Order: sequence, then structure tokens, then C-alpha cells
Amino acid sequence: MTRFRTVLVATDGSDDRAVEAALDLAHDTGARLLVLTVVPEGTTEDGEADDEGSSRRSSSTDEDGEIEEAQDRIDTVLDHATEWGLEARSLIWEGEPGEAILAAAASEEADVIVVGTAGRGGVGRMLGGSTSDHVVRNATVPVLVVRSEVEER
Repeated sequence: MTRFRTVLVATDGSDDRAVEAALDLAHDTGARLLVLTVVPEGTTEDGEADDEGSSRRSSSTDEDGEIEEAQDRIDTVLDHATEWGLEARSLIWEGEPGEAILAAAASEEADVIVVGTAGRGGVGRMLGGSTSDHVVRNATVPVLVVRSEVEER
């Protein structure tokens, strides 16, 4: 049986189902939780680029509030993790989301990645791309993809 020591969950704050799944997985396996959000390139003043071309936040003068919003999203998840008794840490990376998720997972030696998906069909993925598809196709560790809640019609 695979033993997960580190669970990385990528969140943009749009859906809590992936976060809930990551909390459950970390709790059930005794793993630490890494909560990642990705902000657009150039959001931070002094981002440090890594080998894959994504950037990590080091310090910033965030004029438009992007970093504060990202930190607020993460803080909510960290509060839940604390309630569950989990060891958790936040990560804010710059760059294209799919590449940044993969780079963060490699850098932090994550054993599993948890991402959400809007569940778009083939045409939607073709036109708009899919971060979760990119992560699944390129990750070197298992990926748990959690479909977002579908609105009732």
C-alpha cells in the first residue's frame, strides 16, 4: 500500500470539494498538507524562478491585491487543517497554473497532488485548456482529480 507523507492541494478558491478531499486524504493517511495557489506571472516583485520556469513568492508589493486574495484563500484552508489537527503549510507560486503545480509538487516532494476540475467536455477543454488535464498528463506522482459540484438545472 502506498504511504502518502505529503499531500499537495492546488486551489484557486472556486470550489471546496478538492480541498475537502485533500483534508480527508491527509487526515486519513497522517500526511502533512501543502496548500498551493498560483498567481499570474509578475504578481510578486521579487519572485524566485525555479528550474521549471515557475516562480515562488519571496516578497511583494502587490498593487492589485492578488497576493492578499491568494493568502486569504489559503488561510481559510489552513484554518480547516488546524481544526482537523493536520500539519499544514501554504505555498504561493507565480506562473502558469499547470506548470506551477507540477514544479511545486516536485520542489516540495509531494507524494500526491489533489486538483479540482470544472468537468468541461472535450470542446471546452480543447478551447480553454485544462489545468487538471495538464497535471494528470505530466505529473510523476499520483493525481486525485475532484470534480466540482455541478449546478442544478
